[in-house]
Amino acid sequence: MSAPPITPPPHHRPGGGFRNPWPGSVEHGFGDALKWMIQRARNGTLGFSARGTPPRTVAHAALDSRAASHRCRITWIGHSSFLIQIGGLNVLTDPVFSDRASPVRLTGPRRLQPPGITLDALPQIDLVLQSHNHYDHFDADAIRALAKRSPSTVWCAPLGLAGPLRALGVRHVTESDWFDSAEPLPGARVACIPARHFSGRSLRDRNATLWCGWTLSADEKRVYFVGDSAFHPDFAAIGEREGPFDAVLMPIGAYDPRWFMSAVHVNPEEAVTAFTTIRSAHPSHPCVMAAMHWGTFVLTDEPVDEPPRRARAAWRQQQLAPDDLWILAPGETRTLGS
Repeated sequence: MSAPPITPPPHHRPGGGFRNPWPGSVEHGFGDALKWMIQRARNGTLGFSARGTPPRTVAHAALDSRAASHRCRITWIGHSSFLIQIGGLNVLTDPVFSDRASPVRLTGPRRLQPPGITLDALPQIDLVLQSHNHYDHFDADAIRALAKRSPSTVWCAPLGLAGPLRALGVRHVTESDWFDSAEPLPGARVACIPARHFSGRSLRDRNATLWCGWTLSADEKRVYFVGDSAFHPDFAAIGEREGPFDAVLMPIGAYDPRWFMSAVHVNPEEAVTAFTTIRSAHPSHPCVMAAMHWGTFVLTDEPVDEPPRRARAAWRQQQLAPDDLWILAPGETRTLGS
């Protein structure tokens, strides 16, 4: 008797590729993108010029090659790129250092300020957490440079990204499906976490590779890198299953217009609600929210300095401790528990 067929997880498309499994998830196509471009042209906002004042990169203190094993230091490089020094390890998230988030060098969203840490100033990187393949998260030039500089670095990526990473020179890469967990290095545990988003670097490869967030734990500290995500119903289950967290790295930008962006990006109010939902299973455990995915590239219609203002207002409205919201400047470092 033959074995019964394996039912693929609901985020796997029967014919290949991936999808958002939650009821009501919307996938905007080329026609919707064209409609948005027409609206922007009518409003005089077509292009990538910034409205508002972007954050200024701060001169960071000289980084230790490694943090003490019992400490966890988090430095915002810009957009979704962080250096996390945890359990004696140096971890990067979505390393983007190029001047543009674009397939070409002469056009597309341009960086509003230099990275908070330059590639050359980075310490030895042990682990990279890659969330998906969009140009503002998957920087081929940076990946190539990091792979050449440190062949021993381990990369964790969602399904489908091992091949593109190896093509850029990465030697050690592990693919994961949602809720897979692994110990890529001694003393470190990671888990691939669902996100409500999409993938693609051209019109031909939409959702061919998976997207995700990551949890990272080492030496009794635990960090949740949400990646790119709209709001979805599984944040509470993630907090219960993977928490308690000491820090949640949460996107707060690239959300307007809502008719188009609500399917893929939280707005600041949803970001704060997602944070409180994640914490709901462990409400007494101290946890901070570090904002990301704002102020680095002009990707959408809101002013570049609006996301932190709205996030602070939502934080106050929910009566959360002011010191637990980290709105970092590029290059700023903070230490958990300090």
